Amino acid sequence: MAETRPRPTGPGDPRDPGPAPAGREARTGPEAEAGPEAEAGPEAGAGARIRTGTETETGTAVPRRAAGLRAYVLITAMWVRSTLVYRTSFVLTALGNFATTALDFAAILLMFSHVDALGGFGFAEVALLYGTSGTAFGLAHLLLGGMDGLGGRVRSGSLDAMLVRPVPLLAQVAADGFKLRRVGRLAQGLLVLGWSLTVLEADWTPLKVLMVPVTVVSGAAIFAALLVVGGSFQFWAQDAAEVQNSFTYGGTTVLQYPPTVFARELVGGAVFVVPLAFVNWLPVLFILGRDDPLGLPGWVDFLSPLVAVACWVPAGLVWRAGLRSYRSTGS
Repeated sequence: MAETRPRPTGPGDPRDPGPAPAGREARTGPEAEAGPEAEAGPEAGAGARIRTGTETETGTAVPRRAAGLRAYVLITAMWVRSTLVYRTSFVLTALGNFATTALDFAAILLMFSHVDALGGFGFAEVALLYGTSGTAFGLAHLLLGGMDGLGGRVRSGSLDAMLVRPVPLLAQVAADGFKLRRVGRLAQGLLVLGWSLTVLEADWTPLKVLMVPVTVVSGAAIFAALLVVGGSFQFWAQDAAEVQNSFTYGGTTVLQYPPTVFARELVGGAVFVVPLAFVNWLPVLFILGRDDPLGLPGWVDFLSPLVAVACWVPAGLVWRAGLRSYRSTGS
């Protein structure tokens, strides 16, 4: 069959597209049909479609921390929604968590049924120590409780699935399996803290009133840093969750009692080695107008916020070192 050839067009032919605009080269064939995307180049066209939530419309990268926080909130919200699907189960488990932690306070009640003071501290004063410690740890454990399961993910190799996601690993691990039932521990600590503040006979000043929320928030930040350090240790140990629990669960139990009932060496270790004393011991001693057993300067009682920030520096370094050493399970 003979090949059909298009007839050439002339200036008067209606099929003539006319002269190309100034500054723009006339194109024919596939280039003309490709449209403006071909003119911009394949990189520009692909970039306009691939751009995700980590970039803005102008191409500026969103800070990594903000992206991690957003991912943490989204993952946590997903787990909360899944938990509230079975509301009766959530209420029962939260009440069980509340009752379990209340047994610690019941032990203190039993002690004061036989004595009038414990290490020179009255019942309301010990309740203040218990409330600040329980509330701080309850808040930290609620927000970063997922660090407890990092060892299991390292052993099973399921951590690899998190590493390939475009989300900071710390945010994923912290929010992993978010357990809303832990609010029971937090509620129990808040209840004891609120009661102790109503019955405590202290010389309240605006500074002492401000110290109460600052103590709780700073203590929660210190416990959160310990959770990150303990979770990071799992990269090497893989099955040493009890080592982490000795500083977190064990630490909050120790802080429920006055520092005067412990040896001077233990109190010194809680100040200079693992700074648990800044969770509530030193701030509460200021609120109560008492001297600490080590005879430290008075301004040390106000260092809890700075210590909380400082604790996150080694926590971040240990986390990065542990993550770099991770080699998966090989399976």
